[in-house]
Amino acid sequence: MRVEEVDLLGAQPTATGVRFAVWAPEAKSVAVEIGAERYAMERDPRGVWAAEVASAGPGTRYRFRIDDGESGYPDPYSRSQPEGVHGPSEVVDPDAFDWHDADWPGLTIQGLVIYQLHVGTATPEGTFDSLIGQLPRLKALGVNAIEPLPIAEFPGRRNWGYDGVDLFAPESVYGGPDAFKRFVDAAHQLDLGVVLDVVYNHFGPDGNYLRAFSQDYFTDRYQTPWGEAINYDGPNSDFVRRLVVDNARYWVREYHVDGLRLDATHAIYDASKPHILADISQAVRTCTSRELVLIAETHENDARYLTPVRSGGYGLDAVWADEFHHVLRRYLAGDHEAYYARYSGTLDELAQCIEQGWLNGTPTDGLQAWQFLYVLQNHDQVGNRAFGERLHQSVDIDRYRAASALLLFLPQTPMLFMGQEFAASSPFQYFTDHNPELGRLVTEGRRTEFKAFSAFADPEMREKIPDPQAEGTFAASKLRLAERDASPGREVEQLYQSLLTLRRDDPVLSVQEWRATEAWPADEHVLIVRRWRDDLARLLIVNFGDSEFNVAAIGYGWRPMLATASTPSTGCVAPRSATVFGRGDM
Repeated sequence: MRVEEVDLLGAQPTATGVRFAVWAPEAKSVAVEIGAERYAMERDPRGVWAAEVASAGPGTRYRFRIDDGESGYPDPYSRSQPEGVHGPSEVVDPDAFDWHDADWPGLTIQGLVIYQLHVGTATPEGTFDSLIGQLPRLKALGVNAIEPLPIAEFPGRRNWGYDGVDLFAPESVYGGPDAFKRFVDAAHQLDLGVVLDVVYNHFGPDGNYLRAFSQDYFTDRYQTPWGEAINYDGPNSDFVRRLVVDNARYWVREYHVDGLRLDATHAIYDASKPHILADISQAVRTCTSRELVLIAETHENDARYLTPVRSGGYGLDAVWADEFHHVLRRYLAGDHEAYYARYSGTLDELAQCIEQGWLNGTPTDGLQAWQFLYVLQNHDQVGNRAFGERLHQSVDIDRYRAASALLLFLPQTPMLFMGQEFAASSPFQYFTDHNPELGRLVTEGRRTEFKAFSAFADPEMREKIPDPQAEGTFAASKLRLAERDASPGREVEQLYQSLLTLRRDDPVLSVQEWRATEAWPADEHVLIVRRWRDDLARLLIVNFGDSEFNVAAIGYGWRPMLATASTPSTGCVAPRSATVFGRGDM
């Protein structure tokens, strides 16, 4: 058996009660524990234990007790953990929600503009329901897909989401299963898709009870930066693979999500064939008639992610192409340590990246622009800075506006990070709510992490790095939405809206034709990007310098369409600004 569907695991309501099933191949006995009652389960040859309990139903809370141990454990397939990762699981009826999106076609990667957010900090309340109130604003902004950071149940009341341990249970602090369904349903009513961030490279360190069910969930053949590697290719790995494939299908089927962003795929180790990513890709595409988008986060710059499964690839739609961000960040802000050290940070290097998709990696011949996801910032590039500062807090606002125009002019798929559209003043810092012992280690590790950086060589400076465990670190990271109504937030948001409208409606920019795009530096501070279609052409001149740039240097007949700053003189691009020009029918 590989990943083909067989009988469902977890808790499934039936006409006569609830059927419980769990894989525990080494166990001598397994029982469903509901309150003070225990119901013995029967084992099949594969190590799956099952029982139907007539007295159970939606809302019933339960655990699995293995070999008459001292305590029971949450269900690895739990749909709900209302008391957190250490509490009992809750039975959920997957068919009870009243959906209103029967005509929703889903998403395609072409034309996608993604808005990445963290549910807990995107609104003051930090819930799925409160986030519904922001959807009309995001629709008006011009994005068409929302990407929440991981929502699987995590320990404590605040977390980025990458410490999740209950893959099937939407975070109870955010509102739980029905609230997430309400959010997805509301998004679809506004023609907004939902791309969910999922983590299949590791499990969180607190509340992870998988080893109690089987030692085979993990392997010491590989190592990840975040903990034990998951066993996708070793002995008894079939049900391990099935766990994540079932999970990917689950979000598409039961929650109607329109795609998955697969976290840190370079740390998903699998030497078998087909690769687990190919299995996931095929499984989710065959479980629905809607269009889906699958995106990999990886620094590998490897075209195999985008190659069809039938040709030996993974069959995904897009990959994160971080080198655009790294080169631009080095140029604008001067970052030169760690992974920035491999880049020169020149506009010539940036132009080369735009034309190739990435600088270092496999050849990109035959790939399409929309298969490369570009950002100015994301949760990692902001949150993994010591103080969580945003790009516009490292460079002046005018250059930030110009860089924003560059991102949204290019044919690659853009992703915005929450708040960048109004130059939010709030940082996005690293925050956790672990138990005291683990929390102390996280705090120490966070500060040690920056020891190699010259700015934090002094121990006193490292002590100033915000404590991830402090509630104030989380509170400081919440968006202050009222900033949209004041300067510079109001003007920046208007610019983003104008840029996204142009990107969507313009006959040249709306067609993501990579081979009809060229970029070159006019000098060390001015980048020019030209895009064309038939006899139409659009030109972006990004002037990061402190002097005007004369448009006559690139020829005549160009008419301004949009500018990030007022033009001081005719035929010039102002310092620290960008202007879009058109030629042909406009």
